[in-house]
Amino acid sequence: MSATTVQTRTEPATATLKLHSSAEGKQETEYRYSHLLPFFSQDHYPPLTPFEHIDPGHRALNHSNPRSFLDSATQITELTPNLGTEVFGVDLRALDSDGRDQLALEVARRGLLVFRDQQEFIDAGPDFYREWGSHFGRLHIHPTSGHPQNYPEIHLVYRDANSSFNFEIDDSITSTVWHSDVSYELQPPGLTTFFLLSQPSTGGDTLFTSQVSTLKKLSPQFVAFLKTLKAVHSGVEQANFSRSGKRGGIVRREPVENVHPLIRKHPVTGEEALYVNRQFTRRILGLKREESETLLKFLYDHIDKGGDVQARVHWTPNTVVLWDNRVTAHSAIVDYGDSKQRRHGARITPQAERPIPALEDLDLSF
Repeated sequence: MSATTVQTRTEPATATLKLHSSAEGKQETEYRYSHLLPFFSQDHYPPLTPFEHIDPGHRALNHSNPRSFLDSATQITELTPNLGTEVFGVDLRALDSDGRDQLALEVARRGLLVFRDQQEFIDAGPDFYREWGSHFGRLHIHPTSGHPQNYPEIHLVYRDANSSFNFEIDDSITSTVWHSDVSYELQPPGLTTFFLLSQPSTGGDTLFTSQVSTLKKLSPQFVAFLKTLKAVHSGVEQANFSRSGKRGGIVRREPVENVHPLIRKHPVTGEEALYVNRQFTRRILGLKREESETLLKFLYDHIDKGGDVQARVHWTPNTVVLWDNRVTAHSAIVDYGDSKQRRHGARITPQAERPIPALEDLDLSF
């Protein structure tokens, strides 16, 4: 077992999610990706330890043509001027180490890449998923989500007519909750890979926003002030959500809170990005409660309303999406619930560096 999956088993593992009966009353037994259904073990993990992360995009900077991995593309379309590129004709599974380095650089620059027609990648299975993700960083094991049995590094989202294992808040008027994945970790994710194994016939899109562009919308004087600030990101609410019996009811690693700069700098591109999100950012240190709440509400509203810096990914079969959590935020759109159709997704989540403050020597202690 690798160092990234050290675990201590304290109780027998629970069973994998069982498929429910179909509308005709017959048991569904031949779901193609049943081996990737959510499994909720009782394994417990120690706290994550710091590690040195070297972004593979650095190596691509020295390549004579850092976009040569796109040479086989049959179509490349920019989804918006500043965020998102859709690609046809590139087989992600066939990329060598240099191609993956170039991919990391392109994701950092564009924030979001959408690759169509990737059935071979998706069907390659969880051993390949782990190998793929390990190229980009140490794989994160989510403390509360389901995963394929024996593959805790693969984070799953799942919803069908009878079950939901997503972090959904039922008492809100909207399912839109902008976030950067597990930003409460000391070293949150960088490049992330996500794909759907099963999807509703309509709905279930994913929204993305450029946190580089949201920052550029603000006045220079205000940005200068924001650079002096740091905020607490917390995993406590997510853990308590699971402890209440939802999402599988499992907490395998105790929740943490960490301090990150409000504005971070990308280690490869040098771009600066706003780094707060409604789901995990809790308070700005050094400000009084009312000041912190007012400022965070302004920034959340700015992110929510920035339709001119957002992109919407419509899922078609065999689509693989990659984004850089350091410079983007995203939200699932849960608009398909009444259809009772399944949405089953898998995420490969390499961790990156501790966020680098845009303001040099900013103290990130509590």
